[in-house]
Amino acid sequence: MSSALIETAEKAGKPLRRHRLDRPELLAPAGSLEKLKFAVHYGADAVYIGGQKYGLRSNADNFSFDEMREGVAFAARYGAKVFVATNIYAHQEDLAGIAEYLKQLESVGIAAIIAADPAIVEIAMREAPGLEVHLSTQQSTMNWQAVQFWKEEGLPRVVLARETSMEEIREMKSRVDIELEVFIHGAMCSSVSGRCVLSNHFTDRDSNRGGCCQSCRWKYDLHVDAASAAGAGDNPFTMGSKDLCMIQHIPDLIDAGVDSFKIEGRMKSIHYVASVVNAYRQAIDAYMADPEGYTLRPEWVGEIGKAANRPLNTGFFYSTPGAGEHIYEPEEKPAPYDFAAVVTDYDAAAGIATLQQRSPFRPGMEVEFIGPGGRSFNQSVGEMTDEHGESLEVARHPLQTIRIRTERPVFPLDIMRKKML
Repeated sequence: MSSALIETAEKAGKPLRRHRLDRPELLAPAGSLEKLKFAVHYGADAVYIGGQKYGLRSNADNFSFDEMREGVAFAARYGAKVFVATNIYAHQEDLAGIAEYLKQLESVGIAAIIAADPAIVEIAMREAPGLEVHLSTQQSTMNWQAVQFWKEEGLPRVVLARETSMEEIREMKSRVDIELEVFIHGAMCSSVSGRCVLSNHFTDRDSNRGGCCQSCRWKYDLHVDAASAAGAGDNPFTMGSKDLCMIQHIPDLIDAGVDSFKIEGRMKSIHYVASVVNAYRQAIDAYMADPEGYTLRPEWVGEIGKAANRPLNTGFFYSTPGAGEHIYEPEEKPAPYDFAAVVTDYDAAAGIATLQQRSPFRPGMEVEFIGPGGRSFNQSVGEMTDEHGESLEVARHPLQTIRIRTERPVFPLDIMRKKML
């Protein structure tokens, strides 16, 4: 990629970026338009989504251009941005139509693409200069010389490999004036930053073209020979790694100079996205408001625990994970809480909330309402009525309109969740 391309982008009106954000960006996943709205509402500064081509999560709902346009408009009301993952490693046939696709992303207001393939990076800079190009973690960038290379190619941001240590991040920031984005929460890969071919061999689905079947999470039996296979009695095992969680190390991440805190999970639920974003938003804001007086609050850690996580660790930030950081036994732990309803309206005079059902609940059930900024309270569900005022014994129908009295005010997009027994 030549300096002429950079000059072309500048002449087209693309502003020169500051390469150290004033405060860390909280970047959340959004597998659908609804998830985008919840992520932004609960505190994300930016969200990353997938279009219907060129991304690594082909099984997510993904976005049409009309949905992208709506998502961009919604995010803009909160001062947030939308990024699009175009992070496949392209075979020759994959590149047909990529220039037009990138121009359409630019036209609907997408702020940046996340790309791994140098061909896609170069085409974007040439054909859609209004789009920023962020280097995907799929490039497995783990040293400052590689970061310097991509800076010289004109990229304002590098998404580091998950295998990068905190010490290496500090060195990168001290040597290269560029934005660094780092995964701080979510699933890890048992391969190197997603460079895996198990899925290709087992199911003919290419991991690096959006088809990963998560074969590391399957259950396996280990046999020495045919005779031992016949009498095998051990529990099946997986090869999956524990999930990453850095909620307890926000000061280290900020002090190291990380510009964007990235949460993994475009395939995760609305409840997961809202809960995790909510916790990290509060922790980041508390540290930025008073670094010297900052204290980790147990309710932030508790909020993380209420989402559906695998066992958690700190990944590669402080040491190289050993054998104990993989999950060998089948996971039996269900999510401790389930998404029961979302608030769509609230009558303050009557104290009545209108809810949209997401999973069954009934009078007498203990529930928790949560909202952005750590708002929460518990109560027991009382009398319930449907949209016509008819009394209900159970809310059993998906997306059913329910009305209940709440003990405190609630707001649209607040979540009601129930504890799983």
